Amino acid sequence: MSSLISAADLAAALDRSSPPLLLDVSWLLGGPPGIETYRAGHIPGARFVDLAKDLAGPRTPSGAEGRHPLPEPAAFGAAMRRLGVGPGTEVVVYDSRNSIAAARAWWLLRHHGHDRVRVLDGGLAAWAAAGLPVTDVEPPPAEPGTFMPCPGMLPKLDADEAVALVESGGVLLDARAAERFRGETEPIDAKAGHIPGAVSAPATDYLRADGRFREPAELKEHFAALGAVHGVRVGAYCGSGTTAAHEVLALSVAGVPAALYAGSWSDWISDPTRPVAIGA
Repeated sequence: MSSLISAADLAAALDRSSPPLLLDVSWLLGGPPGIETYRAGHIPGARFVDLAKDLAGPRTPSGAEGRHPLPEPAAFGAAMRRLGVGPGTEVVVYDSRNSIAAARAWWLLRHHGHDRVRVLDGGLAAWAAAGLPVTDVEPPPAEPGTFMPCPGMLPKLDADEAVALVESGGVLLDARAAERFRGETEPIDAKAGHIPGAVSAPATDYLRADGRFREPAELKEHFAALGAVHGVRVGAYCGSGTTAAHEVLALSVAGVPAALYAGSWSDWISDPTRPVAIGA
């Protein structure tokens, strides 16, 4: 199954006798709560997923594991069952912007063994631009699903493994904005800079202006120029692991497997002994 679905194909799928389960992961760092965006307008039948509560665990006092730690499998499983996910459920996830939040849900479902999940390419904006309906009516609670998480189906990294990947000749991609990578600015985390040996690979570089992903061949060429090709060990990180999941999704569309450094930069700098690189 492809990792992406277009607005037109989703509209057709929703007309089937057994339509996919729609999950709305509206979220914006520093913006209004996602539930407000969802209630203002969503695809008919979609259920809201709270990134902070359903797709992340509680932060540790030290900051280890980052600003958005991965949820415990039991908690994630319970959230997905509440939304109606079962072993064979076809799931489509989307958000209101450029699929960064939706990619977090995609990665977690895939990582926990649910491979029947796709991301709406271009999100709610692409859906609305196609003239398809948007509503503020919330669906009734879902019939509970039977999804049981089986973590480990997609690779992930911790800080030591990220270092080992670079030292062994792998490519560690930094999905943040280039100026954050270079250490010129840091609007969120306590330190600026990047992991030594990482390669700047801003998520905005492989998206179209409308928030949709570039074609697979274009993505393959883009990542190849950064050294990320099939057969090379590839990892991705960002500030908290959310945008990095989006980069893993883009790499998947390009046919390049990649591991997610889930704690990302916010985990890396939680240990003051870890080195920080500045500049290009």
